[in-house]
Amino acid sequence: MKNIAIIGSTGSIGRQTVNVVQRYPERFRVVALCAGGDGQTFLEQVRALRPEYCALYDERAAEGVRAHVPQGVAFASGKAACAAVAGYDLADTVVVAVSGFAGLEYVLTAVQAKKDIALANKESLVCGGELVLSAVKEQGVHLAPVDSEHSALWQCLAFRRDAPYRRLILTASGGPFRTLSKAELAKVTVRDALKHPTWNMGAKITIDSATLLNKGFEVIEAQWLYNAPPEKIDTVVHPESIVHSLVELEDGAVLAQMSYPSMELPIQLALTYPERFPVGIRPLNLAEIGALHFYPLDQEKFPCFALALQSAKAGGTMPCILNGAGEVAVQSFLRERISFTGIAEIIEEVLSAAVPQRADSFAALVAADDWARRKAEAVIVKRSV
Repeated sequence: MKNIAIIGSTGSIGRQTVNVVQRYPERFRVVALCAGGDGQTFLEQVRALRPEYCALYDERAAEGVRAHVPQGVAFASGKAACAAVAGYDLADTVVVAVSGFAGLEYVLTAVQAKKDIALANKESLVCGGELVLSAVKEQGVHLAPVDSEHSALWQCLAFRRDAPYRRLILTASGGPFRTLSKAELAKVTVRDALKHPTWNMGAKITIDSATLLNKGFEVIEAQWLYNAPPEKIDTVVHPESIVHSLVELEDGAVLAQMSYPSMELPIQLALTYPERFPVGIRPLNLAEIGALHFYPLDQEKFPCFALALQSAKAGGTMPCILNGAGEVAVQSFLRERISFTGIAEIIEEVLSAAVPQRADSFAALVAADDWARRKAEAVIVKRSV
């Protein structure tokens, strides 16, 4: 029996983690969980899982569910209450499924508490890769990637993040707009951008996938997870999303991890490693699929990807600034304050004004994130005048 704590239980990854746990109740037990503000889903999960401890970040949502939490389940609310889930005593593994910069603090808290990590929060490594992996090594904990692309690389490398390779090849669906012209991209609406052709995800990551900023994040993740210099990482567009990533070995052999799209596969594997159990996805039928397609990624049409690579090359706090500016820009697009193409324009203007600092402390990253958000908001306000 493995004891699980879930950070961000009501989001897309959190809900699918609950599915995995409920599929194998003899192997997993949720001892603690926290969520943001979706009180109804949270309450349903608490009633079904009966954790020892649970928390809601949003105080108002917490007041709405407090009286309905089952007896015997400890309940609290607020930031500190959610942080307590990350370091919960009885947890063996912490699933960090919350999105954004906020995930970094949860990851660091869990690592310092010597908990193994199932990592679905890419921003933790984008913003604080050096800090996180240094702490993982120092505390001797296991970090398993949950992103489908990084789980694929992990599997192809025989579950070793230190295995030798010649090249890592990340695949990208290309999002819903890969065939549009630059002029057409300028007219994309929020409703259009939220219709991902392959994956069902939260709003933020869906928009990041549409701009391909998400794929740039994954390149930065790969640099940290697999000690990969930029020249050893390639990205190709693969619309079918069957091949989740590939590894080229020194002798020229290329290994691929393939399956129909399902996030429950990498989530479950992160929890069951090194064992594998049925997930419920249908067997891959290559004859039915007929053909798989791969195309180069057009960085000119999707400048967010290029901006991510530039930030990675600059190093220090620049990837953190990239993320902070991106979070503000995406939320502004979702509120229809800026255009779809304006997301990249906001990020680029913020990066142009930034001076990279060393990313060797959590305080330095918090300062960089705060500066990026304030600068991005100022740029948006200036553009709207």
